[in-house]
Amino acid sequence: MRSAYDKIGIGYFLTRRPDPRIANRIGEALGDCASVVNVGAGGGSYEPGDRLVVAVEPSTTMIRQRPAGSAPAVQGAAESLPLVDGAVDAALAILTMHHWVDPGRGLAEMRRVARRRVVIFTWDQAIFEGFWLVREYFPGIRELDRARALAIADIASALGESKIIAVPIPRDCVDGFLGAFWRRPHAYLDPRVRSGISAFAAISSEERDRGLGRLAADIRSGAWEEQHRNLFDLEELDLGYRLIVADASRAGWLV
Repeated sequence: MRSAYDKIGIGYFLTRRPDPRIANRIGEALGDCASVVNVGAGGGSYEPGDRLVVAVEPSTTMIRQRPAGSAPAVQGAAESLPLVDGAVDAALAILTMHHWVDPGRGLAEMRRVARRRVVIFTWDQAIFEGFWLVREYFPGIRELDRARALAIADIASALGESKIIAVPIPRDCVDGFLGAFWRRPHAYLDPRVRSGISAFAAISSEERDRGLGRLAADIRSGAWEEQHRNLFDLEELDLGYRLIVADASRAGWLV
């Protein structure tokens, strides 16, 4: 089984560390569920340490980066989870659905293996398109995500009645996903930061270099700071990141 992350996932652990504030929100969403399957688990970020966790990840590169002592990982895909029906209390997916081949089937599999709850951390594309990085410098990322991001309403429809929770991103977020550096534009100029953001690997090198050149010039000239002065008064920003929480009893899919 090969995954895009067998190539682009090298070095993810350098910048993709769990932010404790986001981790707390995910823990609250999981509630008292004692066993969890982490679907598209990657290097293990946000896996709760106080519960039984089984990680499912297609990329051997990502599995090898899981730290010592982390939950056992099984190589597998969201569309065919290697678990029996109702095997765990909860199924968890963190910023992974846009990489699935068949998201609808993946969601059905999460419902199948979870006795009590499904928790998904993703983003609302309609809101995210207002993020200055993609609006002003990398429209190719915007177009890419329009094609691969699932609408929140569609996810909720597939899971049944769901709770949608906004997750604003703190100004000093320590997890280096795409929206993490909304108040630290210089971070996007660092190739180590970009190596942990799959969107930069997905656009053409020409667009990447063009956008980086414009961003660097705007930072040097002060144009970026002048244009986005309002951000410096904010401690957190809603970029569209959302937790979707579906309970079996409420959603109507009791195992």
